[in-house]
Amino acid sequence: MKHVFFVIIIIGLCFAKASAQNIELFQQFNGRYDYIAIGNTLNQAENNLSQFFCETLPSSQANLTLPNNTNIVAAYLFWSGSGTGDNQVTLNTTSINAQDTFTVDYNVGSNGLLTYFASYAEVTDQINNEGSTNYIFSDLDISDTLTNTPGYCNNRTNYAGWSLYVIYEQPTLPLNQVNLFLGLEIINADVQDKTIILENVNVLDNNNAKIGFLAWEGDNALNFGESLSINGNVLSNPPLNLPDNAFNGTNSFTNSTNFYNADLDVYNIENNIQIGDTEVTINLTTGDFDSNGIFRADLIILNNIITVLNSQLPDATVTQNFYQTNCNTRSITIDYTVYNNNSTAALPTNTPIAFFIDNVLIGQSQTNTIIGIGEEETSQITLEIPNTIPDTFIIEIEVDNDGNNNGLVTETNEVNNNTFSTIQLIPIPETIQLAELVACDQGYNTGIYNLNNALINIDLNLYQDLFFYSSLDDLNNQDAITNPNHYISNTTPQTIYVAAQTQLCFDLFLFTLNTTNCPPIIPDGFSPNQDTINDYFNIQGLYNVFQDHELLIYNRYGTLIFIGNNNTKWYGQVNQGLTNQGDIVPTGTYFYVLNLKDPNYQIQTGWVYINY
Repeated sequence: MKHVFFVIIIIGLCFAKASAQNIELFQQFNGRYDYIAIGNTLNQAENNLSQFFCETLPSSQANLTLPNNTNIVAAYLFWSGSGTGDNQVTLNTTSINAQDTFTVDYNVGSNGLLTYFASYAEVTDQINNEGSTNYIFSDLDISDTLTNTPGYCNNRTNYAGWSLYVIYEQPTLPLNQVNLFLGLEIINADVQDKTIILENVNVLDNNNAKIGFLAWEGDNALNFGESLSINGNVLSNPPLNLPDNAFNGTNSFTNSTNFYNADLDVYNIENNIQIGDTEVTINLTTGDFDSNGIFRADLIILNNIITVLNSQLPDATVTQNFYQTNCNTRSITIDYTVYNNNSTAALPTNTPIAFFIDNVLIGQSQTNTIIGIGEEETSQITLEIPNTIPDTFIIEIEVDNDGNNNGLVTETNEVNNNTFSTIQLIPIPETIQLAELVACDQGYNTGIYNLNNALINIDLNLYQDLFFYSSLDDLNNQDAITNPNHYISNTTPQTIYVAAQTQLCFDLFLFTLNTTNCPPIIPDGFSPNQDTINDYFNIQGLYNVFQDHELLIYNRYGTLIFIGNNNTKWYGQVNQGLTNQGDIVPTGTYFYVLNLKDPNYQIQTGWVYINY
């Protein structure tokens, strides 16, 4: 069932110039829904025929009778009249404030510029509380407008009225889609033809399809070229509404013809739409010559349209609940929920979901289950953000998008599938340079370190914990050094990284490990008896440290008996002279000369004692 409301003002011979608000989708309801409307005029008679009155009535009433076993889904009150508007009115004893007011202006020549308004407010709670009863509308006061601007009465466009329509749910109804469109558009003698395209409709079955029009300022006596059509078909409902006089002060709900200067008409359009239609084209015309050959046209202001069509479709929407990210990473985990609330059918499983940044696809997912009417499904996805994306960006999540901006599911509303949210990555911290640690070379640039000594100038109370890493790869893989108090660096110089954890992230420090050649420690003696204990002249800190050194050994007579280097240690054997080569020297004291060949050290000499 579809009901459409137009605000229409008929202006005899005047040529109008006006600005307007385009009619657009305002609310959409999907379910076992239908629509009913009541209303009344505040005019004493049809103003175009009766010249004796200017003022409007202080109140009028209408009776609302809802069908049995109904649940009110939404209710809206509309009121309209001459002038710029009255933002506060009364329905029964309840004061109603306008949620929005549309106006239209037109030039009536000697009568100047005249303005007409249409206001609305949602009154769902009041109608739920009061239900089926008699409703009295009052306190729409436009007397100052009519008094201070005589052009309204002179032009016989002095009017006011109201209407209440209710969208309700009833278990026996088919699954329908109810679309409510709001705006303010105009046709007149200057623009005699107006086409309005209503989008976001989905026709699955055209049985009992309806469209309704609420029109203000309609005159039964003025029907000059006046027509109303849908999809190229002129609408009529004789004898109440003739095809050449659509706006004639009638109410289709009560079959009334004294709804002065207002129309509340409903049309069956099941023969005017086709299954599969996704839009409805409304066309209005005005302007023709009267019996005296004078061209006359109505001013028609379109305000509200509502349609009701059978529709069994899902409606996928999505929200982002929260996201998680860690510092030193460009991975984010997004928690999101897919809904099927405003629907008349289940959303199928495997409905695609796409994730975009600046219209670039960065990830895809899909629904995992069938999501029933009014149900939802929450999921998570982990996305890797490219390095080309800044740390702060807007991510778009769109359900029913295959990644190429194609939807796979026909829905009741195809324009509410996406959501946008701002994501803030935790940037990789800047590195802070610390002083290097230097240790004695243990050989081949190997050193032993207490890494904590690098932190002596840091306030450790600022951090929850600290971890040392031997490379950035180890930092990214969270492979920390297990024994920082006794860390052996097998090759120096080496960079060490320190992640000092804060509440949200960490500060990143780095320092260098270096080695230096420390003075060798020369023993007083040794015992080369092959017991594996102290078998050679073990000068600690010499071998593999001073790799170019030379060691000379002399006997007590001053004879050179041994020459050693980094690869030749002295085990008490003779390797010089023509005789005794390889022999073990006897117990005694021998003179050594150690040339480290390091510019930082002089040649060292001394005595070493051998005993077996």
